[in-house]
Amino acid sequence: MLRPTLAQLSTGTLTVVVAAVALLAVSGSTGVAEVLVLVAFAVALGTLTTALLVTVAAQRRSAADRGAAAGPDAGERQSRDQPQTAGQRPELAHQR
Repeated sequence: MLRPTLAQLSTGTLTVVVAAVALLAVSGSTGVAEVLVLVAFAVALGTLTTALLVTVAAQRRSAADRGAAAGPDAGERQSRDQPQTAGQRPELAHQR
């Protein structure tokens, strides 16, 4: 299981705080049960935000790893398929 980075945790925490303050300000709730429901919703929203950020970061890392793994092979295939010019091979530079 992937562990969230400090930036991802900070984003999730900020989401919780901002969502809780906004929901409490807009709703005008004064009862304990109402406030608990709004805060629970804000915590769920922050948890979802962090989980989505971790998932997106994992997908980017996975795509980068696939690209890095395919890079050398793709370059070798391309060099075999295309003839090399004098600029690519120094030993051919003096030939005309």
